Amino acid sequence: MEFETVIGLEVHAQLLTRSKMFCGCSAEYAGAEPNTHVCPVCLGLPGSLPVINRQAVVSTVMTGLALNCRIPPYSKFDRKNYMYPDLMKGYQISQYDLPLCVEGYLEFQHDGQRKRVGIRRVHLEEDTARLVHRTWNGTGYSLVDVNRSGVPLIEIVTEPDLRSPEEARAFLMALRQVLRYLGVSTANMEEGAFRCDANISQRSLDGSVVGPKVEIKNMNSFRSVERALAYEVERQRSALRRGEPLVQETRGWLEDQEITVSQRTKEYAEDYRYFPEPDLPPIFLTETDLVEIRARMPELPLTRFERFVRDYALGAAEAGLLTEERAVADYFEACVQGDREIARQAANWITGELFALMRERVVDIDGVGVRPGQLRQLIELVRRGTINALTAKEVLVAVSETGQDPDAIVAERGLAQVSDEAQLRAVVQRVIEQNPKAVADYRRGKGAAIGFLLGQVMKDLRGRANPAVARKLLEETLGAPVE
Repeated sequence: MEFETVIGLEVHAQLLTRSKMFCGCSAEYAGAEPNTHVCPVCLGLPGSLPVINRQAVVSTVMTGLALNCRIPPYSKFDRKNYMYPDLMKGYQISQYDLPLCVEGYLEFQHDGQRKRVGIRRVHLEEDTARLVHRTWNGTGYSLVDVNRSGVPLIEIVTEPDLRSPEEARAFLMALRQVLRYLGVSTANMEEGAFRCDANISQRSLDGSVVGPKVEIKNMNSFRSVERALAYEVERQRSALRRGEPLVQETRGWLEDQEITVSQRTKEYAEDYRYFPEPDLPPIFLTETDLVEIRARMPELPLTRFERFVRDYALGAAEAGLLTEERAVADYFEACVQGDREIARQAANWITGELFALMRERVVDIDGVGVRPGQLRQLIELVRRGTINALTAKEVLVAVSETGQDPDAIVAERGLAQVSDEAQLRAVVQRVIEQNPKAVADYRRGKGAAIGFLLGQVMKDLRGRANPAVARKLLEETLGAPVE
Protein backbone atom coordinates (compact mmCIF):
# COMPACT_ATOMS: atom_id res chain seq x y z
CA MET A 1 0.00 0.00 0.00
CA GLU A 2 1.37 3.40 -1.02
CA PHE A 3 0.89 6.40 1.26
CA GLU A 4 1.01 10.17 1.09
CA THR A 5 2.37 12.11 4.07
CA VAL A 6 0.34 15.04 5.39
CA ILE A 7 2.13 17.58 7.61
CA GLY A 8 0.96 20.75 9.31
CA LEU A 9 3.10 22.91 11.58
CA GLU A 10 2.51 25.04 14.66
CA VAL A 11 5.35 27.51 15.03
CA HIS A 12 5.95 29.74 18.05
CA ALA A 13 8.20 32.78 17.69
CA GLN A 14 9.12 35.23 20.43
CA LEU A 15 8.66 38.86 19.43
CA LEU A 16 11.37 41.48 19.82
CA THR A 17 9.89 43.99 22.25
CA ARG A 18 11.47 45.86 25.13
CA SER A 19 8.81 44.82 27.62
CA LYS A 20 6.65 41.77 28.15
CA MET A 21 3.24 41.17 26.61
CA PHE A 22 1.05 42.36 29.47
CA CYS A 23 3.37 44.14 31.92
CA GLY A 24 6.37 46.47 32.04
CA CYS A 25 9.01 43.84 32.91
CA SER A 26 11.97 43.64 30.54
CA ALA A 27 11.57 41.00 27.83
CA GLU A 28 15.36 40.69 27.48
CA TYR A 29 15.73 37.84 29.95
CA ALA A 30 18.60 35.93 28.30
CA GLY A 31 21.50 35.61 30.75
CA ALA A 32 19.61 37.24 33.61
CA GLU A 33 19.53 35.69 37.08
CA PRO A 34 16.43 33.50 37.50
CA ASN A 35 13.25 35.25 38.66
CA THR A 36 14.64 38.79 38.39
CA HIS A 37 12.44 40.02 35.50
CA VAL A 38 9.19 39.59 37.39
CA CYS A 39 6.29 41.61 38.76
CA PRO A 40 2.82 40.90 40.19
CA VAL A 41 1.34 40.62 36.66
CA CYS A 42 3.71 37.97 35.27
CA LEU A 43 3.72 36.21 38.66
CA GLY A 44 -0.05 35.99 38.44
CA LEU A 45 -0.64 37.55 41.86
CA PRO A 46 -4.23 38.33 42.90
CA GLY A 47 -5.41 41.83 42.02
CA SER A 48 -2.83 42.40 39.24
CA LEU A 49 -4.18 43.47 35.85
CA PRO A 50 -2.62 43.02 32.37
CA VAL A 51 -2.12 45.81 29.80
CA ILE A 52 -1.68 45.03 26.07
CA ASN A 53 1.76 45.67 24.53
CA ARG A 54 0.99 47.76 21.43
CA GLN A 55 4.26 46.97 19.67
CA ALA A 56 3.56 43.25 19.97
CA VAL A 57 0.22 43.77 18.22
CA VAL A 58 1.89 45.77 15.44
CA SER A 59 4.58 43.09 15.00
CA THR A 60 1.94 40.36 14.80
CA VAL A 61 -0.04 42.24 12.17
CA MET A 62 3.15 42.93 10.22
CA THR A 63 3.89 39.19 10.27
CA GLY A 64 0.37 38.45 9.09
CA LEU A 65 0.69 40.90 6.20
CA ALA A 66 4.02 39.35 5.19
CA LEU A 67 2.26 35.98 5.18
CA ASN A 68 -0.51 37.32 2.93
CA CYS A 69 -3.11 37.02 5.70
CA ARG A 70 -6.45 38.74 5.99
CA ILE A 71 -6.46 41.09 8.99
CA PRO A 72 -9.94 41.17 10.58
CA PRO A 73 -11.03 44.56 11.97
CA TYR A 74 -11.89 42.98 15.33
CA SER A 75 -10.01 40.46 17.49
CA LYS A 76 -9.80 39.62 21.17
CA PHE A 77 -7.80 37.76 23.80
CA ASP A 78 -8.96 34.59 25.54
CA ARG A 79 -8.04 32.57 28.59
CA LYS A 80 -6.59 29.15 27.81
CA ASN A 81 -6.88 27.13 31.00
CA TYR A 82 -4.49 24.38 32.01
CA MET A 83 -2.67 23.67 35.21
CA TYR A 84 0.96 23.17 34.20
CA PRO A 85 3.58 24.52 36.62
CA ASP A 86 5.01 26.81 33.93
CA LEU A 87 1.88 29.02 34.05
CA MET A 88 1.79 31.18 37.16
CA LYS A 89 -1.87 32.14 36.80
CA GLY A 90 -3.15 28.66 35.99
CA TYR A 91 -4.09 29.93 32.53
CA GLN A 92 -2.43 31.51 29.50
CA ILE A 93 -3.69 34.68 27.83
CA SER A 94 -3.94 33.71 24.17
CA GLN A 95 -6.33 34.05 21.23
CA TYR A 96 -8.85 31.43 20.18
CA ASP A 97 -11.72 32.11 17.80
CA LEU A 98 -10.89 35.69 16.77
CA PRO A 99 -7.12 35.90 16.10
CA LEU A 100 -5.32 38.90 14.64
CA CYS A 101 -4.44 37.26 11.28
CA VAL A 102 -6.18 34.54 9.23
CA GLU A 103 -6.29 32.87 5.79
CA GLY A 104 -2.79 33.54 4.48
CA TYR A 105 0.01 31.67 2.74
CA LEU A 106 3.78 31.59 2.43
CA GLU A 107 5.58 30.92 -0.84
CA PHE A 108 9.14 29.59 -0.79
CA GLN A 109 11.67 27.81 -2.97
CA HIS A 110 12.21 24.06 -2.56
CA ASP A 111 14.13 21.82 -4.96
CA GLY A 112 14.18 24.61 -7.52
CA GLN A 113 10.40 25.03 -7.49
CA ARG A 114 8.06 27.49 -5.83
CA LYS A 115 5.87 25.94 -3.15
CA ARG A 116 2.86 27.54 -1.43
CA VAL A 117 1.72 26.56 2.07
CA GLY A 118 -1.48 27.93 3.54
CA ILE A 119 -1.41 29.83 6.83
CA ARG A 120 -4.54 29.16 8.87
CA ARG A 121 -3.89 31.80 11.52
CA VAL A 122 -1.32 33.94 13.31
CA HIS A 123 -2.29 34.75 16.86
CA LEU A 124 -0.66 36.54 19.77
CA GLU A 125 -0.15 35.19 23.26
CA GLU A 126 2.25 35.18 26.21
CA ASP A 127 5.15 32.77 26.69
CA THR A 128 5.33 30.47 29.69
CA ALA A 129 7.89 30.21 32.48
CA ARG A 130 10.91 27.93 32.04
CA LEU A 131 11.23 24.69 33.98
CA VAL A 132 14.69 23.50 35.00
CA HIS A 133 14.76 19.79 35.86
CA ARG A 134 17.22 18.57 38.51
CA THR A 135 17.95 15.44 40.54
CA TRP A 136 18.94 15.23 44.22
CA ASN A 137 19.61 11.96 46.07
CA GLY A 138 18.05 10.07 43.19
CA THR A 139 14.83 12.09 43.29
CA GLY A 140 13.81 14.33 40.44
CA TYR A 141 12.44 17.80 40.98
CA SER A 142 11.89 20.98 38.93
CA LEU A 143 12.74 24.63 39.46
CA VAL A 144 10.74 27.45 37.88
CA ASP A 145 12.30 30.55 36.28
CA VAL A 146 9.57 33.14 35.63
CA ASN A 147 11.78 35.52 33.60
CA ARG A 148 10.41 34.14 30.30
CA SER A 149 6.80 34.13 31.46
CA GLY A 150 4.83 36.84 29.69
CA VAL A 151 7.26 37.46 26.82
CA PRO A 152 5.23 38.21 23.64
CA LEU A 153 4.81 35.10 21.52
CA ILE A 154 3.13 34.55 18.17
CA GLU A 155 1.82 31.19 17.02
CA ILE A 156 1.74 30.55 13.28
CA VAL A 157 -0.48 27.62 12.31
CA THR A 158 -0.21 26.20 8.79
CA GLU A 159 -2.70 24.26 6.76
CA PRO A 160 -1.75 20.56 6.27
CA ASP A 161 -0.11 21.37 2.93
CA LEU A 162 3.38 19.94 3.47
CA ARG A 163 4.13 16.52 1.99
CA SER A 164 7.60 15.56 3.21
CA PRO A 165 10.04 16.16 6.08
CA GLU A 166 12.36 17.97 3.65
CA GLU A 167 9.56 20.32 2.61
CA ALA A 168 8.76 21.04 6.25
CA ARG A 169 12.37 21.99 6.93
CA ALA A 170 12.48 24.27 3.87
CA PHE A 171 9.24 25.96 4.97
CA LEU A 172 10.58 26.60 8.48
CA MET A 173 13.78 28.12 7.13
CA ALA A 174 11.76 30.37 4.80
CA LEU A 175 9.48 31.42 7.67
CA ARG A 176 12.43 32.23 9.91
CA GLN A 177 13.90 34.32 7.09
CA VAL A 178 10.67 36.33 6.79
CA LEU A 179 10.56 37.01 10.55
CA ARG A 180 14.17 38.17 10.52
CA TYR A 181 13.62 40.42 7.49
CA LEU A 182 10.70 42.03 9.30
CA GLY A 183 12.84 42.50 12.40
CA VAL A 184 10.04 41.16 14.62
CA SER A 185 11.98 38.18 16.01
CA THR A 186 15.50 36.77 16.19
CA ALA A 187 13.88 33.41 15.32
CA ASN A 188 16.86 31.58 16.82
CA MET A 189 15.87 27.97 17.51
CA GLU A 190 18.91 27.36 19.72
CA GLU A 191 17.76 30.16 22.06
CA GLY A 192 14.13 29.00 22.16
CA ALA A 193 12.92 32.07 20.25
CA PHE A 194 11.62 29.88 17.39
CA ARG A 195 9.91 26.62 18.34
CA CYS A 196 7.98 24.13 16.27
CA ASP A 197 5.42 21.38 16.87
CA ALA A 198 4.48 19.20 13.90
CA ASN A 199 1.25 17.34 13.15
CA ILE A 200 1.76 14.40 10.82
CA SER A 201 -0.46 11.65 9.43
CA GLN A 202 -0.56 9.22 6.51
CA ARG A 203 -3.27 8.50 3.96
CA SER A 204 -3.27 5.89 1.25
CA LEU A 205 -3.16 7.14 -2.33
CA ASP A 206 -6.51 5.47 -3.07
CA GLY A 207 -8.09 7.15 -0.03
CA SER A 208 -9.10 3.88 1.62
CA VAL A 209 -6.88 4.38 4.68
CA VAL A 210 -6.50 7.62 6.64
CA GLY A 211 -4.26 7.45 9.69
CA PRO A 212 -4.78 9.56 12.83
CA LYS A 213 -2.92 12.83 13.35
CA VAL A 214 0.11 12.64 15.64
CA GLU A 215 1.71 15.72 17.21
CA ILE A 216 5.50 15.77 17.68
CA LYS A 217 7.20 18.03 20.24
CA ASN A 218 10.70 18.67 21.65
CA MET A 219 12.37 19.47 18.33
CA ASN A 220 15.02 22.16 18.85
CA SER A 221 16.65 22.49 15.43
CA PHE A 222 15.75 22.30 11.75
CA ARG A 223 17.66 19.02 11.58
CA SER A 224 15.62 17.66 14.50
CA VAL A 225 12.35 18.57 12.78
CA GLU A 226 13.34 16.81 9.57
CA ARG A 227 14.67 13.69 11.33
CA ALA A 228 11.72 13.43 13.73
CA LEU A 229 9.24 13.66 10.85
CA ALA A 230 11.21 11.13 8.80
CA TYR A 231 11.14 8.69 11.72
CA GLU A 232 7.42 9.22 12.23
CA VAL A 233 6.69 8.66 8.51
CA GLU A 234 8.27 5.22 8.68
CA ARG A 235 6.69 4.35 12.06
CA GLN A 236 3.19 5.25 10.94
CA ARG A 237 3.43 3.62 7.50
CA SER A 238 4.83 0.39 8.93
CA ALA A 239 2.00 0.20 11.49
CA LEU A 240 -0.69 0.88 8.90
CA ARG A 241 0.71 -1.74 6.53
CA ARG A 242 0.69 -4.31 9.35
CA GLY A 243 -2.83 -3.37 10.32
CA GLU A 244 -1.76 -2.14 13.76
CA PRO A 245 -3.85 0.61 15.41
CA LEU A 246 -2.50 4.16 15.64
CA VAL A 247 -3.91 6.70 18.09
CA GLN A 248 -4.11 10.47 18.02
CA GLU A 249 -1.48 11.47 20.56
CA THR A 250 1.40 13.75 21.41
CA ARG A 251 4.87 12.23 21.00
CA GLY A 252 8.25 13.62 22.01
CA TRP A 253 11.43 13.48 19.95
CA LEU A 254 14.42 11.96 21.74
CA GLU A 255 17.44 13.47 20.00
CA ASP A 256 20.00 11.07 21.46
CA GLN A 257 18.03 7.96 20.41
CA GLU A 258 16.52 9.46 17.24
CA ILE A 259 13.05 8.13 18.03
CA THR A 260 9.68 9.53 19.05
CA VAL A 261 7.96 8.31 22.23
CA SER A 262 4.40 8.68 23.43
CA GLN A 263 3.83 11.49 25.95
CA ARG A 264 0.07 11.90 26.28
CA THR A 265 -3.16 11.75 24.34
CA LYS A 266 -3.79 14.80 22.19
CA GLU A 267 -5.72 17.64 23.83
CA TYR A 268 -8.70 19.21 22.08
CA ALA A 269 -9.92 22.82 22.24
CA GLU A 270 -12.61 21.94 24.77
CA ASP A 271 -9.93 20.64 27.16
CA TYR A 272 -8.65 24.20 27.53
CA ARG A 273 -12.06 25.71 28.41
CA TYR A 274 -11.43 28.89 26.42
CA PHE A 275 -13.40 31.99 27.30
CA PRO A 276 -12.89 35.73 26.53
CA GLU A 277 -10.24 37.39 28.72
CA PRO A 278 -12.30 39.67 30.99
CA ASP A 279 -9.38 41.93 31.96
CA LEU A 280 -8.46 43.04 28.42
CA PRO A 281 -10.42 45.06 25.85
CA PRO A 282 -10.92 43.80 22.29
CA ILE A 283 -8.61 45.03 19.54
CA PHE A 284 -10.03 47.17 16.72
CA LEU A 285 -7.83 47.75 13.65
CA THR A 286 -8.80 50.36 11.06
CA GLU A 287 -7.66 50.59 7.45
CA THR A 288 -5.55 53.59 8.51
CA ASP A 289 -3.77 51.36 11.03
CA LEU A 290 -3.04 48.79 8.32
CA VAL A 291 -1.75 51.42 5.90
CA GLU A 292 0.69 52.66 8.55
CA ILE A 293 1.90 49.14 9.32
CA ARG A 294 2.33 48.27 5.62
CA ALA A 295 4.47 51.39 5.19
CA ARG A 296 6.95 50.01 7.74
CA MET A 297 7.42 46.68 5.98
CA PRO A 298 10.60 45.89 4.04
CA GLU A 299 10.86 44.07 0.72
CA LEU A 300 10.40 40.39 1.55
CA PRO A 301 13.03 37.69 0.89
CA LEU A 302 11.47 35.87 -2.07
CA THR A 303 10.63 39.13 -3.85
CA ARG A 304 14.15 40.41 -3.28
CA PHE A 305 15.68 37.13 -4.48
CA GLU A 306 13.72 37.31 -7.74
CA ARG A 307 14.66 40.99 -8.21
CA PHE A 308 18.36 40.26 -7.71
CA VAL A 309 18.18 37.53 -10.38
CA ARG A 310 16.26 39.78 -12.76
CA ASP A 311 17.85 43.20 -12.22
CA TYR A 312 21.44 42.22 -11.49
CA ALA A 313 21.71 39.13 -13.75
CA LEU A 314 22.81 36.97 -10.81
CA GLY A 315 22.48 33.22 -10.67
CA ALA A 316 20.01 31.61 -8.29
CA ALA A 317 22.81 30.39 -6.00
CA GLU A 318 24.38 33.86 -5.73
CA ALA A 319 21.04 35.60 -5.21
CA GLY A 320 20.10 33.02 -2.58
CA LEU A 321 23.28 33.63 -0.58
CA LEU A 322 22.93 37.41 -0.81
CA THR A 323 19.28 37.49 0.27
CA GLU A 324 19.44 34.89 3.02
CA GLU A 325 19.97 37.64 5.58
CA ARG A 326 18.47 41.10 5.18
CA ALA A 327 21.67 42.81 6.39
CA VAL A 328 23.72 41.12 3.66
CA ALA A 329 21.20 42.05 0.96
CA ASP A 330 21.18 45.65 2.22
CA TYR A 331 25.00 45.68 2.17
CA PHE A 332 25.09 44.39 -1.42
CA GLU A 333 22.68 47.04 -2.65
CA ALA A 334 24.50 49.81 -0.76
CA CYS A 335 27.70 48.71 -2.50
CA VAL A 336 26.24 48.32 -5.99
CA GLN A 337 23.97 51.41 -5.87
CA GLY A 338 21.93 50.13 -8.79
CA ASP A 339 24.99 49.69 -11.04
CA ARG A 340 24.46 46.40 -12.86
CA GLU A 341 28.02 46.57 -14.23
CA ILE A 342 29.66 45.83 -10.89
CA ALA A 343 26.91 43.63 -9.42
CA ARG A 344 28.63 40.33 -10.21
CA GLN A 345 32.00 41.50 -8.85
CA ALA A 346 30.31 42.73 -5.68
CA ALA A 347 28.45 39.44 -5.31
CA ASN A 348 31.69 37.48 -5.71
CA TRP A 349 33.55 39.60 -3.15
CA ILE A 350 30.74 39.43 -0.59
CA THR A 351 30.00 35.71 -0.88
CA GLY A 352 33.70 34.88 -1.15
CA GLU A 353 36.16 37.04 0.78
CA LEU A 354 33.74 38.85 3.10
CA PHE A 355 31.89 35.68 4.07
CA ALA A 356 35.28 34.04 4.78
CA LEU A 357 36.23 36.92 7.10
CA MET A 358 32.84 36.68 8.82
CA ARG A 359 33.30 32.96 9.45
CA GLU A 360 36.86 33.42 10.65
CA ARG A 361 35.97 36.19 13.10
CA VAL A 362 32.49 34.91 13.99
CA VAL A 363 30.82 38.23 13.16
CA ASP A 364 27.98 39.35 10.93
CA ILE A 365 28.29 41.60 7.88
CA ASP A 366 28.07 44.73 10.04
CA GLY A 367 30.94 43.57 12.22
CA VAL A 368 33.40 42.65 9.48
CA GLY A 369 34.85 46.19 9.35
CA VAL A 370 34.43 46.93 5.64
CA ARG A 371 31.79 49.51 4.69
CA PRO A 372 29.82 49.05 1.43
CA GLY A 373 31.44 52.17 -0.05
CA GLN A 374 34.90 50.80 0.74
CA LEU A 375 34.16 47.53 -1.03
CA ARG A 376 32.92 49.45 -4.06
CA GLN A 377 36.12 51.52 -4.03
CA LEU A 378 38.17 48.30 -3.93
CA ILE A 379 36.25 46.88 -6.90
CA GLU A 380 36.85 50.10 -8.85
CA LEU A 381 40.60 49.93 -8.12
CA VAL A 382 40.69 46.44 -9.66
CA ARG A 383 38.54 47.47 -12.64
CA ARG A 384 40.84 50.42 -13.40
CA GLY A 385 43.90 48.21 -13.16
CA THR A 386 45.33 50.13 -10.22
CA ILE A 387 45.70 46.86 -8.32
CA ASN A 388 45.19 43.23 -9.30
CA ALA A 389 42.83 40.72 -7.70
CA LEU A 390 45.55 39.18 -5.53
CA THR A 391 46.59 42.52 -4.08
CA ALA A 392 42.94 43.45 -3.63
CA LYS A 393 42.49 40.55 -1.20
CA GLU A 394 45.40 41.88 0.85
CA VAL A 395 43.89 45.37 0.79
CA LEU A 396 40.49 44.04 1.88
CA VAL A 397 42.00 42.48 4.99
CA ALA A 398 43.86 45.72 5.72
CA VAL A 399 40.62 47.71 5.40
CA SER A 400 38.83 45.36 7.81
CA GLU A 401 41.66 45.68 10.33
CA THR A 402 42.37 49.40 10.13
CA GLY A 403 39.19 51.00 8.81
CA GLN A 404 41.23 52.95 6.23
CA ASP A 405 39.89 53.39 2.70
CA PRO A 406 41.37 51.09 0.04
CA ASP A 407 42.97 53.88 -2.04
CA ALA A 408 44.77 55.23 1.05
CA ILE A 409 46.12 51.76 1.88
CA VAL A 410 47.32 51.22 -1.70
CA ALA A 411 49.14 54.56 -1.73
CA GLU A 412 50.59 54.20 1.76
CA ARG A 413 51.91 50.67 1.21
CA GLY A 414 52.97 51.06 -2.41
CA LEU A 415 50.65 48.32 -3.63
CA ALA A 416 49.80 49.80 -7.04
CA GLN A 417 49.94 47.27 -9.85
CA VAL A 418 53.06 47.23 -12.02
CA SER A 419 52.02 47.47 -15.66
CA ASP A 420 55.12 49.17 -17.07
CA GLU A 421 56.49 46.80 -19.73
CA ALA A 422 60.10 47.86 -19.31
CA GLN A 423 60.03 47.11 -15.58
CA LEU A 424 58.18 43.85 -16.09
CA ARG A 425 60.42 42.71 -18.95
CA ALA A 426 63.45 42.80 -16.67
CA VAL A 427 61.65 40.64 -14.09
CA VAL A 428 60.42 38.23 -16.79
CA GLN A 429 63.98 37.81 -18.11
CA ARG A 430 65.28 37.11 -14.61
CA VAL A 431 62.58 34.52 -13.94
CA ILE A 432 63.30 32.75 -17.23
CA GLU A 433 67.02 32.56 -16.44
CA GLN A 434 66.35 31.21 -12.92
CA ASN A 435 63.88 28.48 -14.00
CA PRO A 436 65.38 26.56 -16.95
CA LYS A 437 63.36 23.39 -16.27
CA ALA A 438 60.01 25.20 -16.46
CA VAL A 439 61.20 26.96 -19.63
CA ALA A 440 62.17 23.61 -21.17
CA ASP A 441 58.81 22.09 -20.18
CA TYR A 442 56.95 24.97 -21.80
CA ARG A 443 58.97 24.68 -25.00
CA ARG A 444 58.23 20.93 -25.12
CA GLY A 445 54.54 21.72 -25.22
CA LYS A 446 53.62 21.69 -21.52
CA GLY A 447 51.49 24.83 -21.56
CA ALA A 448 50.84 24.68 -17.81
CA ALA A 449 54.50 25.55 -17.20
CA ILE A 450 53.82 29.15 -18.12
CA GLY A 451 51.50 29.36 -15.14
CA PHE A 452 54.42 28.47 -12.87
CA LEU A 453 56.61 31.11 -14.49
CA LEU A 454 53.86 33.70 -14.15
CA GLY A 455 53.62 32.82 -10.49
CA GLN A 456 57.33 33.47 -10.08
CA VAL A 457 56.95 36.89 -11.70
CA MET A 458 54.11 37.69 -9.30
CA LYS A 459 56.21 36.47 -6.36
CA ASP A 460 59.17 38.64 -7.42
CA LEU A 461 56.97 41.73 -7.39
CA ARG A 462 55.09 40.70 -4.23
CA GLY A 463 51.87 40.12 -6.16
CA ARG A 464 51.84 43.58 -7.76
CA ALA A 465 52.56 42.55 -11.35
CA ASN A 466 49.80 43.04 -13.89
CA PRO A 467 49.19 39.37 -14.74
CA ALA A 468 47.90 40.04 -18.26
CA VAL A 469 50.95 42.12 -19.22
CA ALA A 470 53.35 39.70 -17.52
CA ARG A 471 51.87 36.71 -19.36
CA LYS A 472 52.09 38.52 -22.70
CA LEU A 473 55.78 39.30 -22.11
CA LEU A 474 56.50 35.70 -21.08
CA GLU A 475 54.89 34.36 -24.25
CA GLU A 476 56.72 36.89 -26.42
CA THR A 477 60.10 36.07 -24.81
CA LEU A 478 59.68 32.28 -24.83
CA GLY A 479 58.09 32.03 -28.25
CA ALA A 480 55.50 29.46 -29.25
CA PRO A 481 55.79 25.99 -27.63
CA VAL A 482 56.71 23.05 -29.84
CA GLU A 483 53.60 21.04 -30.66
